[in-house]
Amino acid sequence: MTAPATETQTPAPAGSHPQRWLILGVICLAQLTVLLDNTVLSVAIPSLTTELDASTADIQWMINAYSLVQSGLLLTAGNAADRYGRKKLLALGLALFGIGSLCAGLAQTSGQLIAARAGMGIGGALLMTTTLAVVMQIFDETERVKAISLWATVGSLGFVCGPLIGGVILEHYSWGAIFLINIPVALIGLIAVLKLVPESKNPQGDKPDLMGALLSTIGMCAVVFAIISGPEHGWLSGRVLISAAVGVVVLGAFAMWELRIPYPMLDMHFFQNPKFIGAISGSLLVVFGMGGSLFLLTQHLQFVLGYEPLEAGLRMAPLALTVVVLNISGIGPKFLMKLGTPRTVMLGMTMVAAGLASIALLGGGTDGSYWGMLLGLFLFGAGLAVAQPAMANAIMSAIPAEKAGVGAGINGTLAEFGNGLGVAVLGAVLNARFAALVTVTATSLPAALAAAGSEGERAQIADAFASGLQTSQMVGAVAVFAGGLMAAALLKRAERADRVAEKTASA
Repeated sequence: MTAPATETQTPAPAGSHPQRWLILGVICLAQLTVLLDNTVLSVAIPSLTTELDASTADIQWMINAYSLVQSGLLLTAGNAADRYGRKKLLALGLALFGIGSLCAGLAQTSGQLIAARAGMGIGGALLMTTTLAVVMQIFDETERVKAISLWATVGSLGFVCGPLIGGVILEHYSWGAIFLINIPVALIGLIAVLKLVPESKNPQGDKPDLMGALLSTIGMCAVVFAIISGPEHGWLSGRVLISAAVGVVVLGAFAMWELRIPYPMLDMHFFQNPKFIGAISGSLLVVFGMGGSLFLLTQHLQFVLGYEPLEAGLRMAPLALTVVVLNISGIGPKFLMKLGTPRTVMLGMTMVAAGLASIALLGGGTDGSYWGMLLGLFLFGAGLAVAQPAMANAIMSAIPAEKAGVGAGINGTLAEFGNGLGVAVLGAVLNARFAALVTVTATSLPAALAAAGSEGERAQIADAFASGLQTSQMVGAVAVFAGGLMAAALLKRAERADRVAEKTASA
């Protein structure tokens, strides 16, 4: 039976939707709202530490509470979008995100802010799954790579422009304004979505996979909770090990359940596809390096080099500008067309790794020099512009069009998981190195500086933090480069398998 035009299981031809580029702009606005909020918070860390008396653990929870909830709900949200309508869920996500932003902006304690951030994660999960799914529905193959490239550009802008926008806001207003600014943006996005975005869904199956939704949510939340808790409580602590074990067991049960039912929320056979595995591996490790690096860099620029929030944000801008110029000019997609997916991913991730290494080796000192970071920021941005569109396209093209919401959920889960993992692991490396080099006991760098008894001790603390930054950035560089090698090898293997299958079919 043929589905109605507004509920089709396959994308409509590009020519049938003359407003597709305007719709892409609306989708990107919704996505930018979510991603900006994640990174803008990093610039407010000094203000939150002072005004809310927040410890390092509080700060990490303010950042990661959102990721914890969103990561747990992404697959469920993607499946719900496919089943009930991507437009409906996109509009609902914007509304919930705006309400959560209001609660966060009015928070009076660290606990209230953490709770509000967790609430915002529900709206964020809906937004992250529906934006990419709608892109896959309204663009055909001839324009899809370019559209995904622009979509990925907005994702990178969200990660990088947050510190700049946050710096501008904090120059004139209190930290609560960084959340309240989301409200008019969410409202504009909501109106535009309701007026412009077409509805599409895939109501396959007699009933929703409620057990799969429950198991995936519990499993992902438990795993992310273990990652978040590791730096504070120790990776071998009972809290972390029990949470990780629960997550692994529940996700294993989720996989078994999905293999048994006729209409699974997540088709586990996707994970037999080397193209899919290679793309998700590369995506995870790029976000790992990017999320952890930006979390550390904004603190280094303010705490060690002494820049004000706005100055720190401006000094992160070359990264965003590089991504924008390369993708809007079409250079990023051209690499994909000319080199193919495996080589493009390898080239991009190598540049990201080189950028992290340059930041560590040339820009990690305490001599007040910013210029050593500049080369690293340019390389970092160029690598993102080249690798991210290729990996997103590989993930989504390995999944049937009617499962676009679930595919976007997987892509979003990797982004949140990688970001949380990067903050936790690179933050743990920094903290371990920092603790080994200082004699003052404190829960954060500002607290350690406040407890210092002399200028010599303050200099020692700043040097220790810079040394920890260098070590953690190098760990990120190695992880990203290794991920590039693995992703390229798997993607190359998938291409060989596809060629063999084509020859067999034509024989």
